[in-house]
Amino acid sequence: MFLRRKKPPVSWIVAFLGNPGLRYENTRHNVGFVVADLIADKMQVKVNRSKWSALTATVKIGYDPILLLKPQTYMNLSGNSVKQAMNFYRMPLEKVIVVSDDVSLPVGKLRIRRSGSSGGHNGIRDIISKCGGDTFPRIRIGVGSPPVEDFDMADWVLSKISEAEQEAINASALNAVAALETIIEESIDRAMTEFN
Repeated sequence: MFLRRKKPPVSWIVAFLGNPGLRYENTRHNVGFVVADLIADKMQVKVNRSKWSALTATVKIGYDPILLLKPQTYMNLSGNSVKQAMNFYRMPLEKVIVVSDDVSLPVGKLRIRRSGSSGGHNGIRDIISKCGGDTFPRIRIGVGSPPVEDFDMADWVLSKISEAEQEAINASALNAVAALETIIEESIDRAMTEFN
């Protein structure tokens, strides 16, 4: 008698980084949440199931069931939520995609990487620290750097996106959705070639 191996309930976890609450809506640090909401709209689902210190939903991209994860732990503790979901699904780090803002990229610029350091991003740093390494793909969306050198970085990432920047951020968020679909349906190499 042959036993069929059960397929995992999800093939990927996609963590969209941001801060919960109205106070942080439309801030630079919440660009990850913007991408999550775009995917949810496209898939006609609500990312509103409370689990693993996050708001979650499950969608299909191609043939793959995907967990959408919006950590509600505040940015600096994003790793807590990601680790809980990884442990529940026994998911290797390489099957976790993180979508976040990046102050080192110009506004609206998209950058996809297979792995790497936190680049000074506290949410990514926390995921690296708590989830066992830096070998997870990430999609980073440029939000630009402060206009003057001594501008406090925390104030910058928690400031609102200006009307002038909104169009570029929105276009980049849409590209991030397409890049995510390319990573899952084809490969990260293809996504890097097409969107970087």
